[in-house]
Amino acid sequence: MKKIIILLLAVLFILTGCNAKPTTETKTEEAKKIVIGASLLTQAHPFQVAIQESIVAEAEKNNATVSVSIADQDLNRQISAIEDFITQKVDVIIVVPVDSDGITGAIKKAKDANIPVITVDIKANGVDVDSHIATDNYSGGMIASEIMAKYLEGESEIGLITYPEVQSVRDRIDGFKENAKNHPNLKIVSELPGRDRQAAKTASEDMLTANPNLKGIFGFGDDMAISATAAIAERNSSAIVIGFDGLEEAQKSVSSDNAFKAVVVQFPNEMGKKSVEVALDILAGKTVEKEIPITPGLFVEGKGFVDVKVENNKVIISE
Repeated sequence: MKKIIILLLAVLFILTGCNAKPTTETKTEEAKKIVIGASLLTQAHPFQVAIQESIVAEAEKNNATVSVSIADQDLNRQISAIEDFITQKVDVIIVVPVDSDGITGAIKKAKDANIPVITVDIKANGVDVDSHIATDNYSGGMIASEIMAKYLEGESEIGLITYPEVQSVRDRIDGFKENAKNHPNLKIVSELPGRDRQAAKTASEDMLTANPNLKGIFGFGDDMAISATAAIAERNSSAIVIGFDGLEEAQKSVSSDNAFKAVVVQFPNEMGKKSVEVALDILAGKTVEKEIPITPGLFVEGKGFVDVKVENNKVIISE
């Protein structure tokens, strides 16, 4: 009888030990799961949606969790989201800033809490982030003015739709202006803000009204370029449009018979994916680049994607 009891106790001990071990490993594994806080600009723009989707997909692929907060272009909401991430003690923060200058304080708080911060698409000014991943917006602006010049012959008045609060847009506008200096025929006569479709439509209408000889409009994003195209059609103007972003809707518009002639193309999926890769490298103790530029492409009416590069401050388009 004693032998039977001892044998039963031994079996029970073995079974209990076997069951306990996986439970401990599972708890340890869950404790080590990386949490990424992502504060993103908006869900109203396909470009920003593409960034969000690629961040989530790449995180899931690497068994990391993403807590997403959408700022809806509201700086105070974005600041609150980052403060919440700090309270939650997330492992790393990815942010697409609403305001390049206004977001500085919140990012400094995260850095003071020893949380790495990665900015995507839009820079944060006045603060040292761990890495910034974005289109080479300055070069993209240069490309936009070069293709504008190719379409316009003789002296041509042009207008720019802007978004002054956002550094990436400032860079596009600065690049456009710099390369325009190589083309004396391009005369910038108007710069008006247009942060969404309606505002861009109004800006375009105001430009066309104030400048009857306007021959071209540069829209800093797809929505702005499409809105400018609509305004030009309604006014029966001969002006053309060059855009920036180049998602599917914009490419289809360029391929249609209207004023939208070309768009500088960004790759938001690559940006989102890269931001997660960099986040994981930082947490693994690896050295990462402070600036990771993503080279833009160019999509032209009747030709599709064409080869383009910027060398020695000069744009070369192979059509």
